[in-house]
Amino acid sequence: MDLDIALILGQDGITSGAIYALLALCILLVFTVTRILLIPLGEFSVFGALTLAAIQAGTPSRIVWLLVVFFVVQLLIDAYVSLKNNAKFNLKSHSLWGFYIALITAAMYFLPLAELPIFVQVILALAVVTPLGPQVYRLFFQPLVAAKPLVLLIVSIAVHVALVGIGLLIFGPNGAQTKPFSEATFELGSLVVSSQTLYILFAFFSMIILLWYFFGKTLYGKALRATAVNRVGAQLMGISPIFAGKITFAMAAFMGAFAGILIAPITTLYYDSGFIISLKGFVGAIIGGLASFPVAAIGSVVVGIIEAFSMFWASDYKEIIVFTLIIPFLLWKSLTSRQIEEDHE
Repeated sequence: MDLDIALILGQDGITSGAIYALLALCILLVFTVTRILLIPLGEFSVFGALTLAAIQAGTPSRIVWLLVVFFVVQLLIDAYVSLKNNAKFNLKSHSLWGFYIALITAAMYFLPLAELPIFVQVILALAVVTPLGPQVYRLFFQPLVAAKPLVLLIVSIAVHVALVGIGLLIFGPNGAQTKPFSEATFELGSLVVSSQTLYILFAFFSMIILLWYFFGKTLYGKALRATAVNRVGAQLMGISPIFAGKITFAMAAFMGAFAGILIAPITTLYYDSGFIISLKGFVGAIIGGLASFPVAAIGSVVVGIIEAFSMFWASDYKEIIVFTLIIPFLLWKSLTSRQIEEDHE
């Protein structure tokens, strides 16, 4: 291996690592706030990428009908709960939610999708996939808000399996690859850097800055951070765990879909590609101890670099090498942990 090849592999590794870092941040965010290990995160990424591919092909994505079905089921459940508990039904909230879904559905079927600027196409794809986050939380996790982490993990796996099947039904078995944001390339010595790589790195650092501002400067961000530090104390201070769960899942769906849209121009994605992608983000999250955002981000970049060099040296074993990285960190965690946290809620 000469220097030129090493530089190319390093570029590929950093690009992939930035994507894995976004997913690792999603996993940590959801886990610290809700205690849910979000296995279906990869499906949000795949849905975002395949929805954008359908939009660029000028074909309305049928995923909007999944939003409609989830909304109707959510409406019926909330109406039943309100009737059962003799509580007031929040018609205003459901009306706004229904109007948003109707607007997105109309945009998908009446706009000239293929003729839209690429950034408008990206925004439309994100606007379609992001609501799936709070909808999934409301239907599958909110009724179990006080359940044990093991129960939440089992439900998370079940939701992942269901969404994979739904993805096959909506998008079909064929893969798709989206158009790059730009075809431009830049030469840095002997290294040719594509503009797509720069977009990915810019998006990664921008997301880090936005998350820092959200958690450090906004009221909602401070509420989520308080919930992550002490769920019981935050609840006693009036911070609803249900509200925290919904906004956290919305952020995870947005970031997951955004990560899928970023990676779609450089690789072909299928309806079932999400699990492997999110699993590599999970490796980065484990490196961060499911607690540290900066360490998880750095660990994810290391995972991407190791994957790139493994693909050159031993392409048949690159997945094994990447996932083996998790073992020493789990071993170190088990040896240094002095107590088992009990859930008294």
